[in-house]
Amino acid sequence: MKKEIIINNEKFKLFLEKEKIQKRIKQLGKKINHDYKNKTPIFIGALNGSFIFFADLLREISIDCEIDFLKLSSYGAEKISSGHVKLLKELNCNVENRHIIIVEDIVDTGLSIQFMKTLIKTHKPKSISVATLLLKPESVKNKNLKIEYVGFEIPNDFVVGFGLDYAQKGRNLPSIYSIIDKK
Repeated sequence: MKKEIIINNEKFKLFLEKEKIQKRIKQLGKKINHDYKNKTPIFIGALNGSFIFFADLLREISIDCEIDFLKLSSYGAEKISSGHVKLLKELNCNVENRHIIIVEDIVDTGLSIQFMKTLIKTHKPKSISVATLLLKPESVKNKNLKIEYVGFEIPNDFVVGFGLDYAQKGRNLPSIYSIIDKK
């Protein structure tokens, strides 16, 4: 496993090794299985970034469940959120009176999660919770935003790997890397 990588002429250093990520995903899966025992939640993945975390988390889920995806855009090719969230793919399932678990790769500003929760609430679900691999508490705009299942809280650094990208590159990395400051 490489300790440093270069993506789009930017240097990144190893931040979270794949073994540590997998261990935490198992813990999250166990907690969700307990919390949703005797329920059949719908897991809704936020594309594209969540797909690796989503797949690994679902492999840890032993309760009955369903899946669907939303696709949003808020970054484009940039390293910071544009602050504007656009819906690119809508739900294909009926969420009315159902338990919903939104699965996200990273909660940065929280705008995407807020957008998804607002959208899903219009369809009258029984409950909505959020599972994210990474949370940047310093960056979250709405400090009352509730995230029920958090893999790791991280500093406000730009990260890639394990589904997270930099201008569509780096998603396939099995570990997570953080950008090295050019001071």
